[in-house]
Amino acid sequence: MRHFKSFPLELFFWATALVLLATANSHEHHFTLCPLANLGFADWCPGCGIGRSISHILHGEFTESFSEHWFGFPALIIIAYRIITLITNKKYLIINT
Repeated sequence: MRHFKSFPLELFFWATALVLLATANSHEHHFTLCPLANLGFADWCPGCGIGRSISHILHGEFTESFSEHWFGFPALIIIAYRIITLITNKKYLIINT
């Protein structure tokens, strides 16, 4: 149980988010918790645009990604760097002694 408490929840969150974006169909509307998208402003919401942009990148559609939101590439690099940082953090490594 003590190993579970030391597991970084942030790592689970970012990895799950990237897996969901990689498996989502970015060309059709899907369920969202975004209040702006639920009010009908899905094309205007910057958060939804970044999510669709990252989804396009993960599907290899780079021009569509840039048209959705220009910050998709930097956001994916930042998220990937954060995941690598969390994985390589020695505080979270489980060593059996």
